[in-house]
Amino acid sequence: MYPQKTSFSFMQSNTFRLMLIGILTLVLLIPLFLVQNLVEERKDRQMSVVNEIAGKWGREVFFYGPILKIPYKLYSDKNKNSFEIQYAYFFPEELKNVSNVKTEVKKRNNYESVVFNATMDFSGSYIVPDFSQKGIPNEDISWDRATILIRTTNLASIKNGVTIKIGAKDYAFEPIYDRQDNDSNYYDNNEMPNEVASLETGFINYQEFLTNSSFSFTIQYDGSKRIAIVPIGKTTESQLTSNWANPSFTGNFLPYEKQITPEGFNASWKVLHINRPFSQQSFGTLPNISQYTYDVDFIIPVDEYQQNERATKYGFLVIGLTFLIFFLIQSISKIRIHIFQYSMIGLALILFYTLLISITEHSSFSFAYILSSLMTVGLIALYSISILKSKKFPAFIAASLVALYGFIYVIIQLENYALLVGSIGLFTILAIVMYVSRKVEWSAAEIEK
Repeated sequence: MYPQKTSFSFMQSNTFRLMLIGILTLVLLIPLFLVQNLVEERKDRQMSVVNEIAGKWGREVFFYGPILKIPYKLYSDKNKNSFEIQYAYFFPEELKNVSNVKTEVKKRNNYESVVFNATMDFSGSYIVPDFSQKGIPNEDISWDRATILIRTTNLASIKNGVTIKIGAKDYAFEPIYDRQDNDSNYYDNNEMPNEVASLETGFINYQEFLTNSSFSFTIQYDGSKRIAIVPIGKTTESQLTSNWANPSFTGNFLPYEKQITPEGFNASWKVLHINRPFSQQSFGTLPNISQYTYDVDFIIPVDEYQQNERATKYGFLVIGLTFLIFFLIQSISKIRIHIFQYSMIGLALILFYTLLISITEHSSFSFAYILSSLMTVGLIALYSISILKSKKFPAFIAASLVALYGFIYVIIQLENYALLVGSIGLFTILAIVMYVSRKVEWSAAEIEK
């Protein structure tokens, strides 16, 4: 009788085990994807609450004015038998703005939104309007029917009666239906249309002010998120102070001087007419210049949901590397780990992200990240003791997971160097795996019968 030959079982090879682990990793992408959807849902809910608070308190403030508006006759034939009324728009020669913005944080459940009360003082002057470039004679100009126009958002949030003083006379602004199709909607930083409306004075006999056309007025807003002003003066100077310590300066023109402290900020702008692509006067229609603004954003500086979203994007990496650590320990120590046990470890890693987002909503992201990672690492380490029947390997696994979570936290916090640090870290991990796995037997295991 011949001796029985040694047989090989592919089902017990390291290659097959690695294939099962790979399939399980892909399957775990399903709950990871659901967690990512949860983060997105909570983020959308936050934006919904922020927009709801803004809708009740006051939305973004967009300001464009004051504009001198003078009607004139435009004849349709050479004999001047018929004509239509057109309007000429003149921007100030000088425009100065001093604004003080007081902010506060409104809370609803777990969500926060920044709102403010802004007091904006404007002053300046006009030069004598020039109609000569259009060949319009003085008798065709209705000087006595001139008005002052302001284009702005948030009429419902204006907190004072707005009156402009020209020379020694006061003129009250009134809301009018004057739809300008070219800038009827000003889009806020959430791409939500914020309707632009008009405030206009009654008729002014502007010939009375040709020698003294200085003006001043004050307007107060309740608003949120941003203030945007179009610098329409030939020379526009603006100064804005606030108790908000985390401003973001955006738009087409940045402040030439700013000071930011924990108590607030002070910023100054100076914009000349040669710095913008529009002239000081327009005939026929008011131009669309709503995109040429200098802006201040009043935002919550740390977006917790964005950090949670970035953390979940590394979920596949965490699961894959954790499984790889267990696989290498299994291959080196010859300890068998069932696929069910891998599944439990994978679900614990997924649960980390639900813990992270839920704790973040009641504290800071850093505290939530530390607490969630410690809970997850502790759970896996304790479970590993029962699997591996020792404390040496679980200690190594816990240390590896702490290093991995710490590495990912650093990447999340970095902006300019995230790609560099991430690439170096992944290269280091790959080098360690290649070194440790160099003696792993990938062929089928021999089983004597």
